[in-house]
Amino acid sequence: MVLDLIENAPLQMPVEWNNPWWTIIMGVEHERIHLETSSVLIRQHKLEFVKSSPEWKPNRVTGTAPQNQLVAVAAGQVHVAKDKTNPFYGWDNEYGFHEADVNAFDAAKFLVSNQEFLQFVDAGGYLNSHNWEEEGKGWLVFTKAQHPTFWVKKTNGWYLRLMTEEVVMPWDWPVEVNYHEAKAFCNWKKSETGMPVRLPTEDEWYRLYDVAGLSDVTEQVSNANLHLDHGASSCPVNHFAQGEFFDVVGNVWQWTETPVYPFDGFEVHSIYDDFTTPTFDERHNLIKGGSWISCGNETLRSSRYAFRRHFFQHAGFRYVVSGDIKPVPSSHYETDKLMSEYAEFHYGDEYFGVANFSKALVDLAMPTLIDKPKRKALDLGCASGRATFELAKYFDQVTGVDFSARFITQGVQLADGETLRYTLADEGELVSYKSRSLADLGLAETKDKVAFSQGDACNLKSVFTGYDFILAANLIDRLYSPAKFLSAIHERLNIGGILMLASPYTWLAEHTPREEWIGAFKKDGESFTTLDGLQAHLGKHFRLVKGPEEVPFVIRETKRKFQHSLSEVTVWERIR
Repeated sequence: MVLDLIENAPLQMPVEWNNPWWTIIMGVEHERIHLETSSVLIRQHKLEFVKSSPEWKPNRVTGTAPQNQLVAVAAGQVHVAKDKTNPFYGWDNEYGFHEADVNAFDAAKFLVSNQEFLQFVDAGGYLNSHNWEEEGKGWLVFTKAQHPTFWVKKTNGWYLRLMTEEVVMPWDWPVEVNYHEAKAFCNWKKSETGMPVRLPTEDEWYRLYDVAGLSDVTEQVSNANLHLDHGASSCPVNHFAQGEFFDVVGNVWQWTETPVYPFDGFEVHSIYDDFTTPTFDERHNLIKGGSWISCGNETLRSSRYAFRRHFFQHAGFRYVVSGDIKPVPSSHYETDKLMSEYAEFHYGDEYFGVANFSKALVDLAMPTLIDKPKRKALDLGCASGRATFELAKYFDQVTGVDFSARFITQGVQLADGETLRYTLADEGELVSYKSRSLADLGLAETKDKVAFSQGDACNLKSVFTGYDFILAANLIDRLYSPAKFLSAIHERLNIGGILMLASPYTWLAEHTPREEWIGAFKKDGESFTTLDGLQAHLGKHFRLVKGPEEVPFVIRETKRKFQHSLSEVTVWERIR
């Protein structure tokens, strides 16, 4: 069926992200991943169950291992910007924008060879756990490993397990280990030399690629041990020179210090929505450069494959010397349903033609502030903080205060320049993935004018005073004592300052005890509305200058279930 589709379906070029033919290319690239992964599984299988084949002959070249040495790499900038018009296929995590300034560092000229790694083994590296990270110690205890998994100790010496056979140890080939072993070696070398030895970051690998003068290989045979051009195995670490280094790409994958994270502008592809997102857990580290069996997308500079740190691939490592390591952006996706709903409500899409509620309130307030000072504003009950940022377009300084520390962390995250990532319930266990940054919303210039704080609207600290504008959106019907709040709010506002209240007046005893309601009940046999209560409590210090006016808002619960509400807005000026 698939082959018939390939042969007969209409095809229009170019094939881009949203082209139906993308599915076919994705299938081809995924089969290349299967090719490599299967070769690793075969390599880990007992030799007695593996059939040798003349089609999978290994490289037979070996000799004396070179003495590794450090090569200086100058400081520079990394620039990654793969968009959907790129002529090469990519997985979702490759697309987006990333820039970084990389400080100068020293890097090993060669990948760590079996000979160089033997020093660590002979020094008791697998017997002494003090050079291992905590997660690595757990792996070491569980596996009881005493040497790399593909090394075979026999009475007449060391052998190396290849895909379908064992050969006398080629000491000048790259050692193949998982992240834990590579990291332990670096820690050991650090303790032996006194130098800050570690694995390179992804950005440092990009610098190695650039200073080596490399470019993506499109011809069949390259100056690198890639796509089975030079046999079905690794080869000596000093065989393929690339600039001042060897094997920046090819031979074996190279472990990095960097857990996989999404670039700015990351999107999930609907055809394969769980290719990358399950790895955004800070437990999957990036491997770079490709191995002898890597083909297609796997060989590109832009490829970003990540594996659990205890996994095995045809992967080794090169070490760098640098005390500088920058943390990568958080890859965590908020999965708590309430938190995700608020993230979407504040920063997500608009539904059914209803404008973003926070932005609509600020836009509604601005005409009343034309001739007013705009020094300080307070967003009370700010939740995830969208109105805080919107107000900062007009005010010199804006404070967002909410009772929930969990909510304000979303605003803090954005103010720190990070991207807010969250999942949205679609149906049952199915979710979709969303991300938003201030730049996406045209609010990047506001981040230095906002501050967030946890606080109780009914019992604010004395520092929260001297404001020209206060917004309390969908707040009063969630307070334990709205009367206490209303009776004291004038103390926080300058004379002539503006107070904007918005609420759907959804009074619930679980939030506000019945005796604390300021309206929404019968009084002396007549309906006493919340607006009546507002006028009664605010009349001494405020006059109503605008409203009441209804502003709609929509909260997405699932892909097909939405909550559509109306919030009544009133605008008050402090007169005394």
